[in-house]
Amino acid sequence: MRYNEKELRALSRQPAEMAAELGMRGPKKGSVVKRRLVKLVVNFLFYFRTDEAEPLGALLLERCRVSQEEPSAFSISFLEDPERKYHFECCGQEQCQAWVEALRRASYEYMRKSLIFYRNEIQKMTGKDPLEQFGISEEARFQLTGTPVDGWSCIGSRLDALD
Repeated sequence: MRYNEKELRALSRQPAEMAAELGMRGPKKGSVVKRRLVKLVVNFLFYFRTDEAEPLGALLLERCRVSQEEPSAFSISFLEDPERKYHFECCGQEQCQAWVEALRRASYEYMRKSLIFYRNEIQKMTGKDPLEQFGISEEARFQLTGTPVDGWSCIGSRLDALD
């Protein structure tokens, strides 16, 4: 997937669903935990040096797995390369659980499944397709595929450095 660096930098300046200073360790052998400002915007997790406005990099939260490793730590790994893990340390268990839940809900696939689930629920209750008024009710991407909404993972890929 290709990314426009200028657009990503602009996206990184948008209001965040969540943002905090966390300990972060990259996937390279021997990397150490560093304090980073971590910011979730839509389905991108941007990370910054704590004293800089430009992001060091971003993770696209598609085809990935978010796992709580310890009471106050979680990791993000990607399905195409599960050994490549990013580790994050939070201030406490509550903060860690909030991040894990937010990251699991951030993927496009999770949002799509949620839309399909709620669309079907509304249709059962009202007898009308709520997407019909927008002219998109027949689009294949909004059709039920038999997959229930679950929050066990982000479905995602990786975008490392923005440079």
